[in-house]
This record gives sequence, C-alpha cells and structure tokens, in this order.
Amino acid sequence: MTPSNPADAIKLLAFDVFGTVVDWHGSIVREIESRFPGVDADAFALAWRAGYQPAMQRVRAGELGWTLIDDLHRMILDELLPRFGLAHLDEASRRELNRVWHRLDPWPDAVAGLTRLKARYTICTLSNGNLGLLADMAKRAALPWDCILSAEVFRAYKPDAATYLGAARVFDLAPHEAMLVAAHQDDLAAARACGLHTAYIERATEFGTARPKDVSPDPRNTFHARDIGHLADLLNC
Repeated sequence: MTPSNPADAIKLLAFDVFGTVVDWHGSIVREIESRFPGVDADAFALAWRAGYQPAMQRVRAGELGWTLIDDLHRMILDELLPRFGLAHLDEASRRELNRVWHRLDPWPDAVAGLTRLKARYTICTLSNGNLGLLADMAKRAALPWDCILSAEVFRAYKPDAATYLGAARVFDLAPHEAMLVAAHQDDLAAARACGLHTAYIERATEFGTARPKDVSPDPRNTFHARDIGHLADLLNC
C-alpha cells in the first residue's frame, strides 16, 4: 500500500547541484572580479553558463564522445576568453580558472538544510558535474552528502532517463521511493516522467539579482520550497 503522505514513501533525496545547492553565478562573479577587475564579471559568468547546454548537446548528438563537464567547461572557456580580452592567459592560468566550478559557494541555507534532511533520508547529488568536481566542491563547502552520483556514473547527461532511474537503482529503490530536488522545472519534469517525486527549490537570483527567475509553483511537483531549510520543514526534519 502506498502511504498517503508522500514523505513516508520517499527514502532517497537526489539533488541537482548547480543553482540548487550552490550559487554558480555569484561565485564566478566574485572570482572574476577578484582576478580580473576590468572584466564584466556578470556577463562573463552568464556567457560561460550559456555554453553549458549547447556543449552537452554536442555529446548527446554524437558530435563528441562522452566528455566530462570539466572538459566541456574548458572548451567553453577557451572560446570565451578572447571576447573578454583574456586571450593572453597561459595554460596554467586557464586550468586554474576552469576549476572555479570546483569552488562554488553553497547558498546560505544549503549546509544546514542538507544536514537536517540527512537525519531522515539518504541524500545524494544527481548532477551533470563530474565526480571529481562534485567531490572537491563538497569537501570545500562541507556539503554532507551520503553519496555523490553524477552523469559520469551513468554516462548520460540529464535529462536522460538513465540518470534518474539509475539513481534509484543504485540504492535498490523503486522510482517512487526517490525524489529529485532541483531549482529547474525542466529537470523536475524529466524526473517525474520516470516516476520520481519532485521538489522545487526557489532560487530567484540564480542568474543574479538583476535577472530574477519566475519561481511560480507547479502543482505537479510533490513539494515547493523557498529553500532547502524550508524543504526540511515540509518533510518534518
């Protein structure tokens, strides 16, 4: 019998990371401002992120073989640098700058909220970021994951069903016993299509305070929360 309260059926919370748990835009802006004061850091961060989906599509289309997000980020970066007057950067500088994605800061509510949820549920990442990136990020930001799962494990980028179903399978769970937590409705829709519960986290300033996102509720999500701490409240953690 399925419990009447969805929270009673859920055993695994799988989290999107970029934008949901960590503030990629603010983190990159701060780093660019520190390293290159004359560069438009906001535009740089947005342009770097804008290359993310097109780069993954090249992998999905077979134009590129399986490629880690670290390597896709570097491809985008190399194309970006001349536009911002940074074509002179040497290899060591480019490698170090590319690793900013390993150093993203968590949203203020993330660590405390995850810690509360961890007391009741198994919590893991389910990100397109590669394993090394996610491990470095977790170590630096003290993110208390029980497990780090990545598209790299399944060799398929979200929203491929292999990622969502694979996360449930790793823990020997039925899809309805898992829930994807994300700040992106398209990610959540793909997870729901695979039978997972879904929780939307509002991150209105994901793209910066000047570009607030529409965070209107979608009734198809199992939960809608202001932040990860609020989700813990909704789940009685």
